[in-house]
Formats: sequence, C-alpha cells, structure tokens
Amino acid sequence: MSKKPSQSDFFSLQTSSDKWQQTVTQVTYRFNRQYQNQPFELPAEVEAMPIYRDWISGTLPGKIASHFWEIAQPQKNQHCLDIGCGVSFLIYPWRDWQAYFYGQEVSVIARDTLNSRGSQLNSKLFKGVELGPAHQLKYSQGLFDLAIATGFSCYFPLDYWTAVLSEVKRVLKPGGQFVFDILNPEQPLAEDWAVLETYLGAEVFLESIADWEKTIKAAGAKIVTRKSGELFDLYKVRF
Repeated sequence: MSKKPSQSDFFSLQTSSDKWQQTVTQVTYRFNRQYQNQPFELPAEVEAMPIYRDWISGTLPGKIASHFWEIAQPQKNQHCLDIGCGVSFLIYPWRDWQAYFYGQEVSVIARDTLNSRGSQLNSKLFKGVELGPAHQLKYSQGLFDLAIATGFSCYFPLDYWTAVLSEVKRVLKPGGQFVFDILNPEQPLAEDWAVLETYLGAEVFLESIADWEKTIKAAGAKIVTRKSGELFDLYKVRF
C-alpha cells in the first residue's frame, strides 16, 4: 500500500493517559516501517552479525516463526482471535481450518491490508481486524474459543502481559484456550536477536522463563502445553 501512516495514526491507538503508549507506539512504528519495506540504517557491527544476515536475506523468519497450530489448531466453526495478527489470514491456512478469524493489530498498514483483502479471500470466515493494542481488546466478553498472540511478547515487560492476560481471559469463552509465544533468553540466538531488534527500533525484554510462568499462574491461567523452538517457546494456557 502506498499510504504512509502519520504520527496521528500511531497515537490514535491509545489515550494519552495510557502508560503503555510510548512502548506500543515504538513497536508500531518499527513494524510499519517493515511492512512498507523502508530501509533500516544499522551500525556496521550489527550488519556483520550472522542473525542480521539471516534477517536481511529473509531466512530468519522461517527459522524462528511460532506455528501456533502445532499445539492448538483452530477447529471448524470456532471463533478465533489473532492478537497482533499482522497479515495472518493471508498466509496461514484458515480456509482449511474453517475457523472464524477475528484480528486485532497496532499497525494501520496490516489492519488495512487484511480488511481490504481478507473478505475477498473468504468472506464467510474473515470477520475483520480492529486497530488497537493487546491490553485493550476491542471485543466483547466470552466471544472466543481460541486466542492467539505470537511474535510480539518480547517487546513488552511482564506487567504489561499481566494486563494482556486479563483481557484475553475476559474475551475467551469458559474453557477457551490462549496460545502465545515467549522469547527464551537461554536460547543461543536470544541476545543477538535482542540487539538486532533494538537497532531496528523496538527494545527487547529478556525475561526469564521462571518469571514468565509465575506471571501466567498469577493471572489465574494453567499451562496446558509448552513447545520449545529455536528462539521462542510456545505456550497453550487455559483460565
């Protein structure tokens, strides 16, 4: 898309009193630049890192992507919310799953792309994408069988995720499941990933798995499944 988002697009996501405004805006700006294929100017020492070369060549996402369906595949006629969805409906097999897709995104570009193309792909399954951050879900209580949040937990501290878990619990049906990924700081790639992402514009929080699991349990969630990956660990929880 040719439209370049303005600063007002970023700040319209939240009210000025929201303490998470600056962090959400920073993450939004970083991904809008990527969606628009804008160049990133990085120091030579960062460009010399193997993880940068994997990123610039396009091989890194395939190595570290969290395939949420491996531990919680959407089922036919389930109502599923993809938080921070990017362009998920266009690249993942939602038509094969026959599940109803709802999204929420902080990127105006991703939101507009999905809303313009999703219904063309499958008007029955695609239910639209709302603009907003993960801790302010734009959906009613008890609507979803499954919620998904992959690819962005590392950009926020644990107290932010306490708020996210509370919101996800609100919008899930009783017995519904939440699948999300966590950056595992013990993985060999973790520190290099954190350096790269910081220079790309979004700070990374290297929280321990033990602290993550304490946060999950404090939110009233039970860990059902955990699956380790090359950089991120996938969790399936139930409230």
